[in-house]
Amino acid sequence: MIKYLYNTDFKLKNEKTISSWIINVIDEETKELGEINFYFCDDNELLESNTKYLNHEEYTDILTFDYSEKKLVSADIMISVDRIQENSSIFDQKFEDELHRVIIHGILHIIGYNDKTEEEKKLMRKKEDYYIKKV
Repeated sequence: MIKYLYNTDFKLKNEKTISSWIINVIDEETKELGEINFYFCDDNELLESNTKYLNHEEYTDILTFDYSEKKLVSADIMISVDRIQENSSIFDQKFEDELHRVIIHGILHIIGYNDKTEEEKKLMRKKEDYYIKKV
């Protein structure tokens, strides 16, 4: 099950389309959908959680709390709408495209991909690009 929660004026226009896309990605990666909760908020709320739970005192676009077990993927995923807006300007992308990249980035993390090393970052970006074309 995929749920969308909002503590901001922003609302996804196409929850059903995004949910179908995520389910297809999970299926293609031979995993099973558990429960994924997307929580959209502002910079300050995400910064507070980043500091509280990860001891990182910096802004970020996404925090992923992974509860996956074996093939079953489950998570709480917090997304800063403010960061998406700013990054879309910085990277000269449409807001929706940047949002899709962040959403799929979180999903790839709970599927099992990492981005700590340069090699992992390359694979993560390749997977993001591949799946963004499928939305």
